[in-house]
Amino acid sequence: MEIIKVILPFFVSFFVGMSFAPWLLIRLYKYKVWRKSINTKEVFLDDENKNQVSSIINKNTKDLKTPRMGGLNFIFSVLATVLIFWIVSYVVTGNPHGRLDFLSRSQTWLPFLAFVLGAFLGLIDDILTIKPNGKGLKLFYRLIFVNLTALFFAYWFYSKLGISEINIPLYGEIDLGFWFIPFFILVFNAIFATSNIDGLDGLAGGMMFIIYFIFGIFAWIGEQYNLSAFSLAIAGGILAFLWYNLAPAKFYMSEVGYNALSFTIVILAFLTKSVLLMPILMVMFLATLVTTILQVFWIRVFKKRLIKIAPLHHHFEAIGVSKNLIVTRYWIITFLAALLSLMIYLQNLN
Repeated sequence: MEIIKVILPFFVSFFVGMSFAPWLLIRLYKYKVWRKSINTKEVFLDDENKNQVSSIINKNTKDLKTPRMGGLNFIFSVLATVLIFWIVSYVVTGNPHGRLDFLSRSQTWLPFLAFVLGAFLGLIDDILTIKPNGKGLKLFYRLIFVNLTALFFAYWFYSKLGISEINIPLYGEIDLGFWFIPFFILVFNAIFATSNIDGLDGLAGGMMFIIYFIFGIFAWIGEQYNLSAFSLAIAGGILAFLWYNLAPAKFYMSEVGYNALSFTIVILAFLTKSVLLMPILMVMFLATLVTTILQVFWIRVFKKRLIKIAPLHHHFEAIGVSKNLIVTRYWIITFLAALLSLMIYLQNLN
C-alpha cells in the first residue's frame, strides 16, 4: 500500500500540471504577465561591460514577451493533488484513516505550509515586477518575510518537535542545543539566496526535479511515507512545468515558483536529516551563489571582474558555450550529485 501511496501522487500531479498548463498559458499571455521594461542593471554591473551583460541577460528582449509566474503551474498541480487524495481518502471511500491522504500533521504540514508561504512571497514579488517599470518587491521586505518565516519554523522544530540535532555525513548526529535556531535561519537564508540560478530555459526546473525526486527517496528510506509522497507530488508538478519551460520556454518559473520550492527544500532537508548533504545535492546552486558573492567582492575591492558575468551560467554564455549545453551539463552534475548524496545517506544508516 505504501508504494502506491508514494508513487501515485507523482503521476497525478504530473497529469494535473499538464492539463492545467494550456489554460494558464492562455491567461498569462492574455494579461501580458511579463516584464514591461528591459533590465538595464544586473548583478553589480560595472559600466565597462554593461552592454555585453545586458545583451546576454535580456536575450534580445525575449524577457518582454515570455510570461513570468509559470511556477503557478506546479503550485496548482501540487495543491490539486493534495485535495484529490484527501477527497478520495475521506469522502469517496469513507476511510477514517485516510490511507491515501498524505497531508499529515506529523510529516507534511510543515513543508506544505512552507510551500504556500514561499508561493505567497513570490507572487507579491512577481506582481510588482510585471508592472510598468516594475522592479519587484524590495530586498529589505523580502528578507524580513524570509527571516520571520525561518524564525517561525526554527522555533517549531526546536520547541514543538524537540529537534535540535543535525546529522554529520559519515559521522553521526550532534546536538546543537539552542544554536539549532540560528543555524536553521542561516540555512534558510542561504537556500533562498540561490534564486539567481533561474536564468536559462529549463535550468532551475530540471535541477529542482532531480532534487525533489531524491528527497522522495530519502523520505521513503526513512519510512516517512507521507513526506515521500508530498516530495514526489512536487517533483511530478515540476516535470509538467518543465514540459513547457524547455527551450524555447513558454513561461518562466519566476519568484512565485522558486520561492515555493526553496522554502520547502529547507523543511525537507531538516525533516529527513539531510541538511548537511545540501552542499553536495545543490552544488550548482552553491557554485552560482558563491561566484556571485565573489564577483561583488572582486569588483568592490579590486575594481575588476572575477568572471565575465554573474550569475555563473551567464558567464558560460559569455565565453561562447551554448545555452542548451549549459543547461544539460548542469542537469548532469546535479544528477551525479544526487547519486552521491544518496550513497552517503544510505551509508549513514549503517
